[in-house]
Amino acid sequence: MASNFSNETTLYIQQYLHWRDNKVMLNGNLLFELAPSTAVDSCMDFYNKAAITYPKFFKMDLLSKAAFLSANTVLPKEIEEDRLKIATVLSSKSGCLDVDKKFRESQADIASPALFVYTLPNIMLGEICIANGFKGEQMCTLTDETDCDWFDFYINDLIKNRGTEAALCGHVEATASGIEALMIWVNKQTCNILFNLQNLSAIFGNK
Repeated sequence: MASNFSNETTLYIQQYLHWRDNKVMLNGNLLFELAPSTAVDSCMDFYNKAAITYPKFFKMDLLSKAAFLSANTVLPKEIEEDRLKIATVLSSKSGCLDVDKKFRESQADIASPALFVYTLPNIMLGEICIANGFKGEQMCTLTDETDCDWFDFYINDLIKNRGTEAALCGHVEATASGIEALMIWVNKQTCNILFNLQNLSAIFGNK
């Protein structure tokens, strides 16, 4: 599904993040090394090392925490684009399966409203958008691996044809067994990494 657009607008990858094996890499450089522990504890270590203050973080499920932390790290401190026109496009393999199981178990007694909120994987997009005031296009897909062709096509279409000014996109997998997140920030500001299929594949590869 390679993009094929006549619009001459050129898109660029401003920043990219990898979080895997308890290491958080920003633009290929080590940012944090997290203490080897449970996935929940890794999120807290990340939160503390990044010196974030966001009380709503503590009520999130694991998937939303991983997505929020990744987005918070890859986004610029000053966002110049209209937040009404910033898209958030994420994918996941397992989605919210861990929460689904916990919610199902809670139904044996009294179904938990706190868990029910997180029984849709797209809630991670909602948490990011609420925290940052983004009100553009939102898309959440479930895929076994990062679909670079899809990101290439969809982000190009959103920015070149549908009035979007910038996009946060990536793949987040967060379960009790571990966390792996890949995230990029894309806009039209000239930099040294073009947003194209070749560079997406180099950064994301296949999971």
